[in-house]
Amino acid sequence: MAVISIRQRNGYRFDSYWMDLDRFCLFRNGESVPLRPKEFELLQILVERCGLVVTREELISRLWPDTIVEEANLNVRISALRKALGDSLNPHQYIQTLPRRGYRFVAEVRENDEQASASVAASPLLAQVASSETPESFALSPPSTVLPLQRWWARLKWPLAVLALGLIGAPTLRYFNFFSPGSSASWSNVIPLTTYPGRESFPALSPDGSHIAFTWEGEKDENPVIYVRLVEGGNPVRVTDSPAEDLNPAWSPDGQTLAFYRHALETDGLYLISALGGAERKLTSVYANRFSFGQHTWLDWSPDGKWLVVTDKPSAQEPFSLYLLAPESGEKRRLTAPPGSVLGDCSPAFSPDGETLAFVRVVSASVGDIYLVPVNGGEATRLTNDNQGINDLAWMPDGRQIIFSSRRGGINRLWTVPLSGGALQWFSAAGNQVRNPNFSRNGKAMAWMQSTDNADIWRVELKANAAPAAVSANEPTPVIASTLTDTSPAYAPDGKRIAFVSNRSGSNEIWVSQDDGSAPLQLTFFQGPQAGSPRWSPDGKSIVFDSRPDGNADIFTINSQGGQPRRLTTELSEDIVPSWSRDGQAIYFNSNRSGSSQIWKMPASGGTATQVTRNGGFEGAESADGQWLYYTRERGVAAIWRVAVAGGEETPVFDYRPNGYSRMWALRNGGIYFARSEAAVRTAICFFNFSTCQELPVFVTPHPLPVGNAGLSLSPDERFLMFPVIAQRGSDLMLMKSGL
Repeated sequence: MAVISIRQRNGYRFDSYWMDLDRFCLFRNGESVPLRPKEFELLQILVERCGLVVTREELISRLWPDTIVEEANLNVRISALRKALGDSLNPHQYIQTLPRRGYRFVAEVRENDEQASASVAASPLLAQVASSETPESFALSPPSTVLPLQRWWARLKWPLAVLALGLIGAPTLRYFNFFSPGSSASWSNVIPLTTYPGRESFPALSPDGSHIAFTWEGEKDENPVIYVRLVEGGNPVRVTDSPAEDLNPAWSPDGQTLAFYRHALETDGLYLISALGGAERKLTSVYANRFSFGQHTWLDWSPDGKWLVVTDKPSAQEPFSLYLLAPESGEKRRLTAPPGSVLGDCSPAFSPDGETLAFVRVVSASVGDIYLVPVNGGEATRLTNDNQGINDLAWMPDGRQIIFSSRRGGINRLWTVPLSGGALQWFSAAGNQVRNPNFSRNGKAMAWMQSTDNADIWRVELKANAAPAAVSANEPTPVIASTLTDTSPAYAPDGKRIAFVSNRSGSNEIWVSQDDGSAPLQLTFFQGPQAGSPRWSPDGKSIVFDSRPDGNADIFTINSQGGQPRRLTTELSEDIVPSWSRDGQAIYFNSNRSGSSQIWKMPASGGTATQVTRNGGFEGAESADGQWLYYTRERGVAAIWRVAVAGGEETPVFDYRPNGYSRMWALRNGGIYFARSEAAVRTAICFFNFSTCQELPVFVTPHPLPVGNAGLSLSPDERFLMFPVIAQRGSDLMLMKSGL
């Protein structure tokens, strides 16, 4: 961890927290605490009035000026803030509720001395932000005078700062702008567009910025469909009505029509519908990519309305490419041809002048970079070399920068990059856990999605008399939980410990705990590059996992008690999702080193690897007797195959492809447990019996399971089945307006 000298001119300290008003960030023991902008503003109001009662009416008027909102919005923000501070576990440690009156911040608050400085430990991300966002050092300094004695100074600081900046001149003002120099836009405060129950995603502003189309699962958390609403308020109007998933709406330039992507059990496709609803028109079928690219976007409309750009591929063996599709004639042209070693191209966006397409080339589920390609054809050129999890993007209105969502540092944030290249800038106004940036074509409004998802790890006790012929279970209960994301659980061979992935330290790292979730211990400290897919060695002494500290994915092992990770693969290929052989002598892993996704096998100590599958292979596990390797052939495709460990024919076992959870399966003597999607808020765990070829229901989870993560883990005595769930599930749409 780097040590940097920093100076903080404006902020508050309480307990182990530092509230940085200059950067609009909250830190706990030097680590960033994810907060939405409104939650940060709420905390600031309460902290500045510490010890005093702040009425609900005052909070609402200050948080949502000139906007009519329901009191439930404030309840949601208070609850989220308490959870972020840990106040829900220790009630009234920070925020006290006074029934029918309001709230009071009860912890002691201190304001930092503007001139004090000190050295603090910081993550590489914090060091980068410090060096890129301010021309001089700043410090997390010791507290000085207790509020409210210096509250008068806090109120005078900003007027004096504005006066000083006015004397210094425009270059300095540009330096502190949310957008890097070259942008002429000035933007107003962030406001919530939607606060509906469940998940709202894929916001799309109409060309004039008056309406917003989006995907919503409705108040009952059903399948996602398209809604349209006035930006200024009003009830949402349901535009599509399908049992499938309708995603990624895109407005035609005249504002009359919506294009959207439909994920269905039979086939995926692109459709057109009036923005007012009505009859649909299917444009084309496309290869299913819902579970390949998750929340990435798949289409965009050219400024002149003549073309849609879509993500598709001609066969299962090829990567996804971008195609131009004419809505009127149906003409389809291939625009990009990515190499076979990558997943493909997605999240396309036309430049404001319609001459260039920006898109994300996805190497793996965790890595992608931004590329540019001329609409009239030509070679794609790489814009970023971040080797991070870039999700989706949009062009800034001036056409000289791109804003995108990335998991840099382990948290989804928005970043900007100039087309001329150069340093990435954090778009701090949007806050944390954000995706799907979108601008109106007139450049006067910007919208994005802000997630409130939180994943925990649960387990269920299988009934003692359950046999492979008939499986049943008791009620599932939580075993590992935090305010952030815990996933990818794996039982140790003795059943007494659990390995899992968590971002509770600020980035996805490997952790271990006791079998009841107690005594959590962080094993890895990559502080940015994601670590995942932990699996125990048969003797319980080591854990194998994948990570990408240098941008390229490799296989590592680490002592299960702690220590330095040891890299086992050094190829330029993507080497991921490892598992051990039953005798502990070898490690299986997925690699694209042969030019396609296959399963390979190497000695447990590293060394020369040999290819196991020839017709596709993604994630595998040996049977208990060590005779068979069971595996999935493709990422995102839920079909189980097997091949003899000694080699031989690759044969299908069973296909649960319509169910969606391609990484949620676990071997048991006589069969396989797997997850089946029941509804938006429920998942069924089932058992496939090898002898009878029957699928038997076991239990239904109380929450949905996260898609794309490794999931089910069976205890060695086959008594417990463990799995991750999305314990808190939701997202809102946010808006920022231009002052032009």
